[in-house]
Amino acid sequence: MIQLTRLNHESFVVNTDLIVLVEANPDTVLALSTGERIRVLESSEEVVAKAIEYKREIARGSLRLVHGRE
Repeated sequence: MIQLTRLNHESFVVNTDLIVLVEANPDTVLALSTGERIRVLESSEEVVAKAIEYKREIARGSLRLVHGRE
């Protein structure tokens, strides 16, 4: 999950698996698989970078478990 900021400066966390589309027009809008659309302060590039880093962290954790390291 990644932490983002609504336009009213309220922080929230979203499950990256629910993100279907990230638009920038000029606000960044997340379209979720639930049908919800959320406007955020972060740029589309920031959202993508956070999602990629989150997935990397998951992969690192999975690799540690496979190889018996923690």
